[in-house]
Amino acid sequence: MTNQPHNLEAQLLELQQTGEEAIASTDSLERLEELRVKYLGKKGELGALLRNMGRLSAEERPKIGAIANTVKEALQASLDRQKVALESAKIQAQLEAETLDVTMPGIFRPQGRIHPINGIIDRALDIFVGLGYTVAAGPEMETDYYNFEALNTPPDHPARDMQDTFYLPDGNLLRTHTSSVQIRFMETEEPPIRIVAPGRVYRRDTVDATHAAVFHQIELLAVDEGLTFTDLKGTIKEFLQQMFGDLPIRFRASYFPFTEPSAEVDLQWNGRWLEVMGCGMVDPNVLKAVGYDPEIYTGFAAGFGVERFAMVLHQLDDIRRVYASDLRFLRQF
Repeated sequence: MTNQPHNLEAQLLELQQTGEEAIASTDSLERLEELRVKYLGKKGELGALLRNMGRLSAEERPKIGAIANTVKEALQASLDRQKVALESAKIQAQLEAETLDVTMPGIFRPQGRIHPINGIIDRALDIFVGLGYTVAAGPEMETDYYNFEALNTPPDHPARDMQDTFYLPDGNLLRTHTSSVQIRFMETEEPPIRIVAPGRVYRRDTVDATHAAVFHQIELLAVDEGLTFTDLKGTIKEFLQQMFGDLPIRFRASYFPFTEPSAEVDLQWNGRWLEVMGCGMVDPNVLKAVGYDPEIYTGFAAGFGVERFAMVLHQLDDIRRVYASDLRFLRQF
């Protein structure tokens, strides 16, 4: 490296030209940073040249220093311009890659449908909630007390033969109705209460076109001062009319251990009577079991099978169709 000022000046101008050409030709921000370090870094080429200024005379240093500043500013300006250009190009490329052509046809995804069982449950709950009821739930594995005894069905009661029960090795059982939810709710709440309890129930039943071992029930319960059978009839009539339309309804005397009096409800559908639900006034023994005074409070309860409603409303010939997961069948709904 010579210490002649004209040689140092030439080297600075050559460094500027070489640097600007290299900067202008780079195509990545990473390479651009490498060039910045190469030319303007602490150990860069410009710094290496300026370390020779100590060999110059006092008169020569200002001139070479001014040229060096010009070279530095020119290189920095080139770096800034190229950085802006590369960043703009990067953004433009990203925009082009992510651009959505709204005129292109979309990807077809089959629309889901509500299962007929869920549809009936949702529809029934909407009606009862509109009538002021609250949805309640309880466990599917129950104790004998909640499933039978608290519902006025002691161990030796003949009504137990009406429900062939799945008993578990630990002495518990799979609930045969959602009436157990009513007992659990009444144990923790004070009247007045109005609840509707949907859920799966289990019975050791022969599976055929109209029966299943696992099915769904919805039961309602209201307890308050002064409730009568007339209130029960009015509630059921309103519910069935919203569910099926304005069709003839009749009540037939029946028997359930947890209601007295009890009745079956029939609906005239397509010219014939169909049994659709059971109901009755809550037996005083059930009220006593949860600590309610039957001299003050009365109540009514009703329940129905969701699958039975689905078969009627959707004109199904076989209950097993709703469990078959056959898309050809389910797409109809």
